[in-house]
Amino acid sequence: MEVFRRAILQAGPPENFALQTVQEVIKPQKQTKLAQDENQLLENMLRTLLQELVSSAVQSGEPIMHYGQSIDDGETSQAQIPRLLDIVLYLCEKEHVEGGMIFQLLEDLTEMSTMKNCKDIFGYIESKQDILGKLELFARGKLVMLRTCNQLLRRLSKANDVVFCGRILMFLAHFFPLSERSAVNIKGVFNTSNETKYEKDPPDGIPVDFNFYKTFWSLQEYFCNPALTLAPTKWQKFTSSLMVVLNTFDAQPLSDEVGDANVLEEEAATFNIKYLTSSKLMGLELKDPSFRRHVLVQCLILFDYLKAPGKNDKDLPSESMKEEMKSCEERVKKLLETTPPKGKDFLHSIEHILEREKNWVWWKRDGCPPFEKQSMEKKAVQDGPKKRRPRWRLGNKELSQLWKWADQNPNALTDPQRVRTPAITEYWKPLADDMDPSAGIEAEYHHKNSRGILCHKDSRKSAREPI
Repeated sequence: MEVFRRAILQAGPPENFALQTVQEVIKPQKQTKLAQDENQLLENMLRTLLQELVSSAVQSGEPIMHYGQSIDDGETSQAQIPRLLDIVLYLCEKEHVEGGMIFQLLEDLTEMSTMKNCKDIFGYIESKQDILGKLELFARGKLVMLRTCNQLLRRLSKANDVVFCGRILMFLAHFFPLSERSAVNIKGVFNTSNETKYEKDPPDGIPVDFNFYKTFWSLQEYFCNPALTLAPTKWQKFTSSLMVVLNTFDAQPLSDEVGDANVLEEEAATFNIKYLTSSKLMGLELKDPSFRRHVLVQCLILFDYLKAPGKNDKDLPSESMKEEMKSCEERVKKLLETTPPKGKDFLHSIEHILEREKNWVWWKRDGCPPFEKQSMEKKAVQDGPKKRRPRWRLGNKELSQLWKWADQNPNALTDPQRVRTPAITEYWKPLADDMDPSAGIEAEYHHKNSRGILCHKDSRKSAREPI
């Protein structure tokens, strides 16, 4: 490990000394690529060294990604831990060591660090995203990276660390391919743990329409798990509660002045992922255009789920439910259109998003086929003359000959005698000949036993001619 300690203090890019350092420490059987047991030995050494560096950084009180003597690599200054990670990343990229080693070190580093230090570590991961996403590294470390990010998300507060959670999710969306099944939710499971808690008993001394308050927040139970509405009793309860809320929105329309004031407030406000459910705030929240829009959009999402294509027959809504749903949907859209500011534009955007969502629904129902298309390999050109297959103008020899005849005789395809309805006497004449005893046509050669007219004529001719 002392050799690696000296290596991370060297100036210059890692390619100048990284491989030589590994060869000095491990003395591998092959000069440029380690065997399996050699990779395991090197990984254990690096993990131990990383743990010692983190311990020293914690004791010194410095952030772990800024700890130690700065190393000038010609352009920027680096601390010891980022320098060590750069060396390992270079070795993995050039396939001198096992490709998953850098991912294992990053996982260990996040597990040993506080959330404040994890933000710096994740900044390093984001900066190396293009290299980590290369095929030779991605295939060996994608599961470790997914586990690392999920562990970070579990440690973060969804209320206080919204930005950091968003960075992690955006990284995963860019790092993994679009058809990666680990993030698709194939079974369509709802996040029922996202429960909205609200007051069950009315407060003392405060004039609040508590019945409306309970009715309003009870809708979140259905928005959280839309499959509940497929039960007839639940659907009736949902629609009755929704009608109460929509009637209240209709009775208390918002003016354009309220919408303009809300725009100014939103420009300076921070984004919150959930609204407060205190009964004392019910009156103020009803006057908030953004609050109304959130609830109305939730209604459209629920309706869109119930109308989603490709459902089983047992999961489809009944005809009466469809009629009620259509009526409710039209009313919700009308309220969105009249909610300032720019209600029509907002409604148009939501409708466009929901329409595009149907494409993703079908994609998931089809088993998430990959979007990436494999590049076609160029076929090697064979030496010597190559025999070419004959190319016909219309696909085969017969069609090309017909077309040639049409060129020589323009009336060949338009002759009225070519396509016409035969007279009834002409149509039945061959059958009448078959039935005539004087014709001497044997029964096996009758038209009723043949497949086509040409065959009939040929067979009749051969029957009449002497042998």
